Amino acid sequence: MTPPSQHAYPAHWEADVVLRDGGTARVRPITTDDAERLVSFYEQVSDESKYYRFFAPYPRLSDKDVYRFTHHDYVDRVGLAVTVGGEFVATVRYDRIDARGMPASAPADEAEVAFLVQDAHQGRGIASALLEHIAAVARERGIRRFAAEVLPANNKMIKVFRDAGFTQKRNFEDGSVRLVLDLEPTAESLAVQRGREQRAEARSVQRLLGPSSVAVVGAGRTAGGVGRAVLRNLLDGGFTGRVYAVNLALPPDLAEIDGVPAVRSLAEIREPVDLAIVAVPAERVPDVVADCGEHGVQGLVVLSAGYAESGPAGRERQRELVRQARSYGMRVIGPNAFGVINTAPTVRLNASLAPEPPDRGRIGLFTQSGAIGIALLAGLVRRGAGLSTFISAGNRADVSGNDFLQYWHDDPDTDVVLLYLESIGNPRKFTRLARRTGAVKPVVVAKGARHSGSAPPGHAVPVTRIPDATVSALLSQAGVIRADTVTELVDAGLLLSTQPLPAGPHVAILGNSESLGLLTYDACLTEGLRPLPPLDLTTSARPEDFRTALATALADPGCDAVVVTAIPWVGENGTTESGDGEVLATALRDAASTSPAKPVVVVHVEIGGLAKALSAATTTAPGRGPVSGPGGPAPAPVRGSAEVPPASSADGAAARATGPNAPAPAATTPTPTPGQIPAYPAAERAVRAIGQAVSYAQWRRQAAELGKVPEYDDIDESGAAGVIERLLGAASPDPRGVGLGDDDTRELLGRYGIAVRPTLPAPGADRAVEAAARLGYPVALKTTAPHLRHRADLGGVRLDLADEAQVRTAYRELTDLLGAPADLLPVVQAMAPRGVDTVVRAVIDPAAGAVLSFGLAGVASELLGDLAHRLVPVTDREAAELLRSIRTAPLLFGWRGSAPVDTTALEELLLRVSRLVDDHPEIVSVALEPVVVAARGLSVLGASVRLAPPPSRDDLGPRRLPSY
Repeated sequence: MTPPSQHAYPAHWEADVVLRDGGTARVRPITTDDAERLVSFYEQVSDESKYYRFFAPYPRLSDKDVYRFTHHDYVDRVGLAVTVGGEFVATVRYDRIDARGMPASAPADEAEVAFLVQDAHQGRGIASALLEHIAAVARERGIRRFAAEVLPANNKMIKVFRDAGFTQKRNFEDGSVRLVLDLEPTAESLAVQRGREQRAEARSVQRLLGPSSVAVVGAGRTAGGVGRAVLRNLLDGGFTGRVYAVNLALPPDLAEIDGVPAVRSLAEIREPVDLAIVAVPAERVPDVVADCGEHGVQGLVVLSAGYAESGPAGRERQRELVRQARSYGMRVIGPNAFGVINTAPTVRLNASLAPEPPDRGRIGLFTQSGAIGIALLAGLVRRGAGLSTFISAGNRADVSGNDFLQYWHDDPDTDVVLLYLESIGNPRKFTRLARRTGAVKPVVVAKGARHSGSAPPGHAVPVTRIPDATVSALLSQAGVIRADTVTELVDAGLLLSTQPLPAGPHVAILGNSESLGLLTYDACLTEGLRPLPPLDLTTSARPEDFRTALATALADPGCDAVVVTAIPWVGENGTTESGDGEVLATALRDAASTSPAKPVVVVHVEIGGLAKALSAATTTAPGRGPVSGPGGPAPAPVRGSAEVPPASSADGAAARATGPNAPAPAATTPTPTPGQIPAYPAAERAVRAIGQAVSYAQWRRQAAELGKVPEYDDIDESGAAGVIERLLGAASPDPRGVGLGDDDTRELLGRYGIAVRPTLPAPGADRAVEAAARLGYPVALKTTAPHLRHRADLGGVRLDLADEAQVRTAYRELTDLLGAPADLLPVVQAMAPRGVDTVVRAVIDPAAGAVLSFGLAGVASELLGDLAHRLVPVTDREAAELLRSIRTAPLLFGWRGSAPVDTTALEELLLRVSRLVDDHPEIVSVALEPVVVAARGLSVLGASVRLAPPPSRDDLGPRRLPSY
């Protein structure tokens, strides 16, 4: 056995985790310095739990036991501990064994595992989290199976193993249950892990948003200051729980501030405190965190500034804040936060600097900027939109938008999710959560810092190298509605929270202004919608005319949405009248309430009281109506009627699991009852919101049918793995990886059924003629020098050379024009059937993961950035969407009388490349260029592959919070 001294402490095994009850704990390897902690921990474990662990009464650990349980080699013998407040609350260990159950070393691939959880912490999901982490450690050390002996009465531990999702076997031996777990992750184990993650993270957010008691730390005795402002807002908002004012500088004889108990420290409070609002200078925050942790506070909202946004010293202060809070099991919103709001009548929490909280509504709003949060709140309140919850997370050092997506997914009070983000700390996880949430409710994102290439000050997150256009495409793939501005974010949220989703793109336009109707018509065409001819009611139209016209439009089966345009109407004396806004609003709401459920928006110009009257909801729970089923638009129910969920179907062909890109099944949503009608001051803004709703509704319909990652019989996955292992093993160590030569590239791609047309070097004219003779005429002569590669526009390619004379002439012209053969690196290749030149690429981004890209080859497409992108693995549905989503896609389908190309073969190529990079994370880039797609079949004329040691995949490992 390898001496322990030969193995360094594995710091990468350390992790903070969120437990089932929403609290946090730390998982770390046990070291030789943990003897006292281990003994103290064991003394607090009940006799029953000790009996279950050792199968006999075992009141105390001997010195030999303590030595054995704290000395590990981190390979064949490993121990992990869960700590809260620096003390052990649970342990797990494994010992590698051979086929006889005796201690062993590699290549033995089985280990015996045992857990012990302190009784006071049982039921928090600690054993499940420990199993995930010890299994990941074991796989890293070459262990493939765990064996565990469990007493039949130890139902809790048997359930931990049974519910883990790993393949397992059970049998009874000598009065105990022997469990054997295969540690290879399965679709079931990954689903179990992510389900637990969702419930734990959602619960941690719920504890922050629904406290029974709040302490404002830093509330001064005189008016003014951040702490006192938050205290005032809490009280004015009608918080239903207990409130305490805490300030170390308060005089001992001061018992109350603003009518609530005032204390110098949380230790003076005799009751539990769930949430602490911290508004003290940054240098005093550590003492406040310790005070809160010792009192058992569950979460912190840190308003204090002076952290990562202020420079390197502040960044380290921010890291220490998170470490300290998590050590006590607390989660943190902030620092540099604006606060949180929960409008639920059972809570009524305004723990923010917003003096006027929004009305109760169905929108959940998360922002990383206090200034943007203020603007969004003001905009939503001004337009009559209510919120369920609001969070301004500041530097979001701990709790992030991902956590709130976990919470809002199941929150019955939230119908629409709005997020303003300046950075995405874990893009893989964000797109996975957004896709799952988007399948049941809209997720709208406005992203700042899109083009800076770096995270904003205060945000300690990985920086993605992919351009913003690619990020936008990946968000769209996940069903996220992308808003370009904060105003657009409000516009979209207003429509989605008050109107049903449209069944299609057909938009009716009616109003009393022909010019405004034509502007709306043009805006619809710009957004890719299909507007019906505008109906001009003339300037003499009265509110009852609008009511009749709107009811008629909504009843039209060829209409999916309605835009009402309104300007002040002209009276009999020629003067404009703008004071009948409330009357017009009533007429429009009456028509909408008795008609089929379709979205209605109003574009108005200077009509007094109209926007306010339209925003006055007559219900607090507007749903979003039906989404068309995959077979076509679903019948639109009358508002207030029961909704029938759309049917879904699936092809029964053999396929792999769709992986992390698979959305959750679409859920039904309540049909809206009469309520708000969103009003916009410009036609372009209203139509843009409708266009976003149409695109999202289409995505929802498609999400109801899961795509597949097809199996191909000719794929040789193990053979490709062998090629990769050989090539990486022969290459000199380089974190940037190694580019493959032409022969190795063809061999690797060939293992996945991707054939690359061979090329032969032509260092001279004679060699070019010989190569042409070997390949067969006609041939192409082209340069492969890096500065000329794929640049036919520079004259480096000669096509359709039919004989030796043409080859020699082309060779002479090429070298005369561009330089010596040694600089051009010319090659000869047999001509492929004519078609459309395309390019297929896949790259690994360290933050976003593997991205598959497609576009047409050539300078024009590159100049316009006309590329489409999808996250890997790509399904058959996504491959078809990918090649249809570029602006130049009509060239593939017979544009201007040309012959359509073989898009089926092209989709298959995309799926094979996706499978290749998904199966082998060592492949960090693939480029197929050009790929000539003909009427039948395609030809890959050029290919390059780059290999590197596989990057870590946080999204596939055990649950853990980000570490900074």
